[in-house]
Order: sequence, then structure tokens, then C-alpha cells
Amino acid sequence: MSRPAEEKAVVATLAEDRPGLVSELSSMVHGLGLNIEDSRMTVLGGEFAVLMSVAGEGSALTALESQLAAQSDDRGFVYLFRRTSDRATGQRQPFTVTVESMDHPGIVSGVTRFFSERGVNIRELSTDTERAAHTGAPVFNLTMEIEVASDQEIRELREAFAAFCEAQALDGDLIAV
Repeated sequence: MSRPAEEKAVVATLAEDRPGLVSELSSMVHGLGLNIEDSRMTVLGGEFAVLMSVAGEGSALTALESQLAAQSDDRGFVYLFRRTSDRATGQRQPFTVTVESMDHPGIVSGVTRFFSERGVNIRELSTDTERAAHTGAPVFNLTMEIEVASDQEIRELREAFAAFCEAQALDGDLIAV
């Protein structure tokens, strides 16, 4: 007997942070015979955000979407459900970008625009703000995983990024993975 083709979906949920939320969502997925292939979960403000890629039979994905709709009000979360497929990566080189600076508006916008204008794909991005040890001033940290086309000149990209960081008063680095 042949096994049904595996399908995928991305599920994003947001709820007031509370114990048990991850357990409830992962039990819902597991109870339908689905597998969480990839996930990111974090507290942002007073909310807990879950982003996960789930895979399994199409009928189980449909059931998951129905359960999310039926239980979201009672369990106090909002959700987004979207069917997806495997991502084509092509010939791209992975790099890590780090940026540190005194916190001010526009850092994420400027850094992401820099790479977007050069056709560089952002695979993952995270930021946080912490207090400097001696002064207590807010320090902004950004880490990105990017994918650079294999035909792109890395030396030129590094030089342009260094010039961009200097002009924006950012301490940045572009590191081959």
C-alpha cells in the first residue's frame, strides 16, 4: 500500500504569554499525526509568538486548520495557516551578518534595504536590545543569516557593507558560514 504524499503548511500563532501554550499547540499537531519540522518561538512584549512548519497528510493539515479555527477564541490565540512547499535554494552561499549599535530607529530598515538592493536573500533575522554594562544605554543587536548568489563578488559586498556600516555608525560584520 502506498503512503500518501506529504504536504506542508506554515502556522503562525500569537497569544498572551502563559505556561502551557507551546504544549497545547504541539499536542494539537502531534495528535493529528503531523510533524513539526522547523519552528521559532519567542516572547515579544507580553505576547508569545510561535512560527512553525508542519508536515504530514493533506487531510491532517486540513484538520489542523479546522482545529485552530475552532479553538483559537477559547484558548486565546490568533493564528495564520498557509499551505507551502519545499523551498528552492539554487546556488547560494550562506553568510552571517552581525550588527551592533547604540539603539535608534531605522537600523533594521537600513540594513535589510542594503542587502535587498544587492539581490541578497535574508533567510533569518533576529534582533534584541540590551543595556550597556557601564552606562545603561540601549545597545541594539541584529543577527541575520543571508544567502548570496554564487556569482556575486563577495569582496565587493564586504567592502560595500563596511562602508555602509561606517556611514550609519554601525559595528557590522559579514562572516562566511
